[in-house]
Amino acid sequence: MEIDQAIRESDDRRLKTKYNNAIYVIQRALALYSVRAFLNLVGLHTIEDSSETKSVEEVTFSFNGGKDSTVLLHLLRAGYFLHQAESNRTNRDLSHHEFSFPMRTIYFESSSSFPEINSFTYETASTYGLQLDVIRLDFKSGLEALLKDKPIKAIFLGVRIGDPTAVGQEQFSPSSPGWPPFMRVNPILDWSYRDVWAFLLTCKVRYCSLYDHGYTSIGSIHDTVPNALLCINSDNSKEKFRPAYLLPDGRLERAGRVKKYSPISGQFPHVCNGLKSGDVHQSGMLMASVIAVGDELLSGTIEDQLGPSLCRKLRSIGWAVSRIAVVRNDVDSVAEEVEQQKFANDLVFIYGGVGPLHSDVTLAGVAKAFAVRTAPDEEFEEYLRHLIGEKCTGDRNEMAQLPEGITELLHHEKLPVPLIKCLNVIILSATNTAELDREWYCLTELMRSSSLLVLGEPYVSKCLQTTLSDVETAQPISKLHLEFPDIHMRCHRESRNGPLFICFEGKDQARLEAAAAALCKKFSPGAFQETE
Repeated sequence: MEIDQAIRESDDRRLKTKYNNAIYVIQRALALYSVRAFLNLVGLHTIEDSSETKSVEEVTFSFNGGKDSTVLLHLLRAGYFLHQAESNRTNRDLSHHEFSFPMRTIYFESSSSFPEINSFTYETASTYGLQLDVIRLDFKSGLEALLKDKPIKAIFLGVRIGDPTAVGQEQFSPSSPGWPPFMRVNPILDWSYRDVWAFLLTCKVRYCSLYDHGYTSIGSIHDTVPNALLCINSDNSKEKFRPAYLLPDGRLERAGRVKKYSPISGQFPHVCNGLKSGDVHQSGMLMASVIAVGDELLSGTIEDQLGPSLCRKLRSIGWAVSRIAVVRNDVDSVAEEVEQQKFANDLVFIYGGVGPLHSDVTLAGVAKAFAVRTAPDEEFEEYLRHLIGEKCTGDRNEMAQLPEGITELLHHEKLPVPLIKCLNVIILSATNTAELDREWYCLTELMRSSSLLVLGEPYVSKCLQTTLSDVETAQPISKLHLEFPDIHMRCHRESRNGPLFICFEGKDQARLEAAAAALCKKFSPGAFQETE
């Protein structure tokens, strides 16, 4: 069988693993739901009496002409062939006999489908002898009618984990409440965009022509355009696009869908240079918040050194920090804090809780805050595999599960793995100040080279100390605050009986000097001394 042979001859070990796993799911489903019909097919009927052959009645295949269902079609053909070969070991020789693909195939035809999809579907059905049932109703109504008329118990679907409909599904998942009862079988649930194209190109099977013209994820004619990331600059006015298999980042597969999802407005917020869409705050102030994740911080087991260091680094590039929070190693706690801070600040930095342990919940919390799921990221997985080698847990490496559809990897040659950015949330993996220094250096380098983030004027400060009491200084400092609204003034003591420190912060050194001089004039000479 040409599909099985092409995979066996391939040097792509990852593809072989994905293929074998998918074939196992297919064979398991056929064994569970259509043993008798299947054995009749492979053991009792030859080409001479094929007119009596019954279809595999308890299972069906939902085909929509897209790349994922095209992959599934050929996996099903291969799975069926391998069932025949396995049966041939105990039954009479069938090597000289030919069998058509017996599984019933359903196609939901829609007036909003691309003509190329319709043409490809019908041509494919003709090529492979598919028993095509065309349904011109919506998916739910069509299934209700189909299952009422046919004894179908399971439906093969080309769902992958990054698809919106994949939420909560496993390789075998019962239909959702309110739907007609059947088992959803998802052989390629854990396949990535790269896996899909590796299979199609390795097996050299035909796919819909739209994919050769820049379409990477095809919906209806109303919400699908070629992926702009594949656009080729052309001298004429008509844009040209590279084929879908050249998309460098599979996470951006759905970038050609016009409608984008958002928990607030129905669209993912447009992000420019790492900031929320639109101008920065009217005050011109760049605002960030810092979130530390760790029960060990809340219990006092260790002292957080990263938060203060990160605040100092942010102020050195002109960013004000509006909040620093410490949350538990709990998905909901992380999600709640990120949800609150992602709209209140231009950037959110989060650290802690990143890794393979049960307590490493930061990525899942960020995904929940943006109402998306985590999905395998093959590019990040390759970095992890290179970094930890045999210790990597394989295809399902939990560390490579990143928030789907909102993740960008920030590459730098000095980083063993890229930094993770989810819209305006930057996830740091540092566990000590030395690692933070390295990540910060790389992040600021990326800022300067690619305008990824805004670098503002650094904050400057001037600090005075006095032995005067709080009561003596309170009113003059309050009045001074009104005179210099652009200067931030903070007061503190390092001990109850120690000196009072008054620190002036801003971005204009001359204004700081003027504010400090104005304060000194309100008291007798020598009442304040400058300190570092």
